[in-house]
Order: sequence, then structure tokens, then C-alpha cells
Amino acid sequence: MFRILKKRQLAPAIYLMEVEAPRVARAAQPGQFLIVIVDEKGERIPLTICDYDAERGTVTIVIQAIGASTMRIVALEEGDSFADFVGPLGHPSEFIHYSPDKLAATKFMFVAGGLGAAPVYPQVKRLAERGIQADVIIGAKNESLVLLEEEFRALTPNVHIATDDGSKGYKGLVTNLLKELVVNDGKHFDCVVAIGPMIMMKFVALTTKELNIPTIVSLNTLMVDGTGMCGACRVTVGGKTRFACVEGPEFDAHQVDFDEAMRRQGMYRTIEERKKAIEAERAAGHKCNIGL
Repeated sequence: MFRILKKRQLAPAIYLMEVEAPRVARAAQPGQFLIVIVDEKGERIPLTICDYDAERGTVTIVIQAIGASTMRIVALEEGDSFADFVGPLGHPSEFIHYSPDKLAATKFMFVAGGLGAAPVYPQVKRLAERGIQADVIIGAKNESLVLLEEEFRALTPNVHIATDDGSKGYKGLVTNLLKELVVNDGKHFDCVVAIGPMIMMKFVALTTKELNIPTIVSLNTLMVDGTGMCGACRVTVGGKTRFACVEGPEFDAHQVDFDEAMRRQGMYRTIEERKKAIEAERAAGHKCNIGL
């Protein structure tokens, strides 16, 4: 069993959990993910790693209550445990393999949209530990949904906020802010890493292609099973079929077929809506007549 040591609400329906998982903590690297199972009847939920502490033996995850299973996860409290907490899985971020000289010479920009702030955080932290202060754009619909701002500011002074409604920071899309920083402010970036909603990553990729900046995206939101067996995370990258969970989750953004990825992502919405209805019926103590 994997005990929850800390639980904190970050935003409406979004929670941070610090979990006791020593073996995972010792092996974790930025860019990797986990498979979490609530109990013996729970489904496999892939979640990116937000932070890890090998000495304390803890791993931090961030969860948004969207579907039936994530609603069960966020209902857990400090002292409760997960039945399974498997990982780390997937390949670590590409810059993990850079030489010290190459790392120091690379100017990084991270674009974190919504929950994408969670997997971006360990990457920025890894760089900060090596004396590199990356730029970070945190994007959200409004101020209440801006995630981990204080944590990022503790790592780098180069934090930019963009909200759709202008309630905090720049008013507008992360792509427009990125373009302003490069074109108007003259900032130079050798690599952009974008993690967030699929549509956001698509338009970041289009923007950076125009700006001629190599870009990496994480396709973690496509994953279902997390082992490659279900095939749900198939995506075309550079004209070839790839599996996000076992060959990624990070890929060259300018090679990803985002339209295909978004179509695949929408395939399971109807099933998830039915599962949520079942859970609501059970929570209300009613006999469930909805079939799957």
C-alpha cells in the first residue's frame, strides 16, 4: 500500500498529493509517469510525476477530478493509501542526457497549460539544480486555475503568466505571449517544451515552427493502459505510428499529427460520461440501471 502523506487543493477540483513510494522516488526522472490504482477494483490511471524526493521516499502527483476514477482518487485523504503506485514509466525528458556543456548552452522555454504545470515542474527543478534558470509560461483560463506559480518562482525568476480572461498576468493565449517574448522582447530560445491540452500543444507547435524553434510536447493525455497493450495512445509522429506510453511520452512537436491525436482522445468520452453517471448513482445510494 502507498500512503498519502499530504493532500492540498491547488484549484477547483485539482489536488496535489504527496505519496509514500520509496522505490519509485529513487528511480524517477523528469518526464516520466506512473500508473495509479485506488483499490483492487479500480482502473489503471496514468499520471505524470510532479515531483519526487529520493531521500524522503516520496512522489508528488497532481490530479483533476474529471471522470469517475479521478473523482475516487481525489476523495482520498491524508493517511489513506493507493493499492498500486507503479513506476516510473516512459522515457525521461531528452535534456536528461545532455552533457553539462550542452545543457548550460541551451536556452529553455517551458509552456505549461493547465495541469501541464505538474510535469513541467520537475523539469524546471532539474535544470535549476544545475544552475540553469529556464523561462516558464503558465497558462490558465483564469487566476484561480494558475497552478504552482510560487513553486516555479522559487526555481527561476523568468515566470510569465497568461490567462484567457486577463485576471492575472498577460491577457490572451500562451502562443501570443510566447510570440511577443521572442519577436517583441527579443528573447532567444533553443528549445521549447510544451505540456498541456492537446489543442494548446498543437498551436504552440505551429507557432514555434514559424519561429524556427525546436519543440517537444508530452502526449501523456492520450494514455489509458500505460503499457502499450491497449493501443489507445497510438499517434502518428513523422509519418510513423508510435505509442505514447512506451515510446514517449515526449515527442518532436513538429512531427506529431495533432488532429489525429485529438480525434483519438475524444473516442472515450461517451464511456467516461456513462461511468460518471454510474458512480453518481452509487454515491446517492440508488440502484444503478446504466449499462456499460
